[in-house]
Amino acid sequence: MNAFIEQLFFSISVTGPIFIMLALGVVLKSNGLIDEKFTEGGSRLVFNVTLPALLFLSVVKADLQQAGHFQLIAFALIGNMALFGLFELLCGTMIKKRSDLGVVVQGAFRANTGIIGLAYAANAYGEEGLVIGSLYVAAITVLYNILAVITLTRHSETNTQLNIRHLLHSIIRNPLIISILIAIPISYLHIELPNILLQSGRYFADMTLPLALLCTGASLDFRQLKQESTSANVAGFSRLVIAPTLLTITGYLLGFRSVELGIIFLMSAAPTAAASYVMTHSMGANAKLAANIIALTTIASTFTCSLGITLLNMWTK
Repeated sequence: MNAFIEQLFFSISVTGPIFIMLALGVVLKSNGLIDEKFTEGGSRLVFNVTLPALLFLSVVKADLQQAGHFQLIAFALIGNMALFGLFELLCGTMIKKRSDLGVVVQGAFRANTGIIGLAYAANAYGEEGLVIGSLYVAAITVLYNILAVITLTRHSETNTQLNIRHLLHSIIRNPLIISILIAIPISYLHIELPNILLQSGRYFADMTLPLALLCTGASLDFRQLKQESTSANVAGFSRLVIAPTLLTITGYLLGFRSVELGIIFLMSAAPTAAASYVMTHSMGANAKLAANIIALTTIASTFTCSLGITLLNMWTK
């Protein structure tokens, strides 16, 4: 019993700060200290500047020649593609409305690794968790965009054809992908960057998680939670229970341990990415359902992730 309580306190130390920052965003928004313009501007700043800076510096500092890092990246890609296929099959049997199916599948597989997943990793494992977590995000960002377009196009009521050119264009222009692609050769070749450039980048990088979490909390629409939705519940259960359970157990059986196994769990236990709403809206799918899924999983993940960390630490000891 003492061991369980000890692990529970550790898990709360990981998820608690994220919950507080999200709640603070809600409170500041309700008191008028944060408005929609601030939230939109802050979110754009995070996506276009501070998060790319964080990923760039993390990848630059990582030793990409370590075999363990390559294995983790390969696992992230293969594991998430397998999850995508599983959710296509499962959701296809439970969701009857064709226009909602792609939204549910995206909500189930597309985790918020770049913000909440990284915040979990940093709180749990410090600088090492941030570096390894950034590599995970680097591997999964491109895949998420491709799979999201595929499922939303495939289940569109208008039978829209998959536009490969548009997909490639959106990937090439993605600031996160650009920063990662620039950082990889610098890290691999051990190129020393000027200290003034690194320090300036660190100022931006340090803004990322607090600003992103505040904006995420402020953008939550609790009115969406009042709408009973079987589709949202299916996506939420898939995202917060099925995905982390399957990926973590598979990772353990394949030999991942310690920080890498923890990163696999924390990234897969993150809520649905806010970017899923943007993608859904831009492709003319059910944007209200996407917002519902994001709100539901963001609130619930602090509890499911806390329980998951506790069980994982007890199981692996």
